[in-house]
Amino acid sequence: MPQGKRRSLVKPTLDTPFHIDFAWWQAHSRDWRVYMHRLLCPEHQAQFAEWDNSTVDWVDPETAEIHQVDGVQYVLMTHCAHQPEFLEARVPLVDAIFRVLVAHGNKPMTPVELAEELHRPIQPQTILRTLSGRRDYLGIRPVEN
Repeated sequence: MPQGKRRSLVKPTLDTPFHIDFAWWQAHSRDWRVYMHRLLCPEHQAQFAEWDNSTVDWVDPETAEIHQVDGVQYVLMTHCAHQPEFLEARVPLVDAIFRVLVAHGNKPMTPVELAEELHRPIQPQTILRTLSGRRDYLGIRPVEN
């Protein structure tokens, strides 16, 4: 874990919301944009072969709030995440959770909500056990209060 950033001593529950902590990626010298580029559909992978890290305004469909998001994230949320193969059953669980969070604008979601969105026969308790272990996967962490 990065220096100065400690995990909460409170054990996450099925009601604990999780999100992608982009600071985790930076602290681990990893580029989340490269990872997200791999998630693009073939059409957009070619289109974004070289991108300039530009941001766009995205309007949250639930709250009508305007957020600045990375261009690749915007295309994932508005197009690629709606393709049938985006959440294929063969996608590993942690990758699928990451995809669901990206598709929803990184809105914090509980294991119960994540299980519903995955459209797989997976129990919320399995998601909770996976995400609340000692290791952070792809920066998916409980939301800090």
